[in-house]
Amino acid sequence: RSFHVTGVQTCALPIWRLVDCRDWIKFDGCCAARRILGGWGNSDESEVNFPGDPYRAMTLRTWDPVRRKWTLYQLDRRRPGKLGAPVRGGFDKGLGVFLGDDRHEGRPIRVRCLWSRITENSARWEQAFSPDRGISWETNWYMDFTRL
Repeated sequence: RSFHVTGVQTCALPIWRLVDCRDWIKFDGCCAARRILGGWGNSDESEVNFPGDPYRAMTLRTWDPVRRKWTLYQLDRRRPGKLGAPVRGGFDKGLGVFLGDDRHEGRPIRVRCLWSRITENSARWEQAFSPDRGISWETNWYMDFTRL
């Protein structure tokens, strides 16, 4: 499955996260997704056209049938060979919520990824960070996917 992607990200560099940055950078791109392992997982590869700095990334999603949860791992060209910290969760009533722990600028943070506006041909993904274990969230990225 292939998708056209449009979205925005706060500021150009990851160092500008969790500093109340209100500058949003618009971009577009594409994403190709496929099922793996007979439906026990899926992967996607994205090419996003950030101004002056194209971004390439992939996501690996695995399904745990015992816990009935998905685990998502990201890999991108900024950190080749290093999987990002996983986020875990699932879908309920049309909303996907995935949470995990990571570090940003040396500080522990909570990461939240949401899937919403889900239809047969489109969906929205967004990412937010929390410096206070989920009390407050700063959304720093969202992408709208439209099936080609």
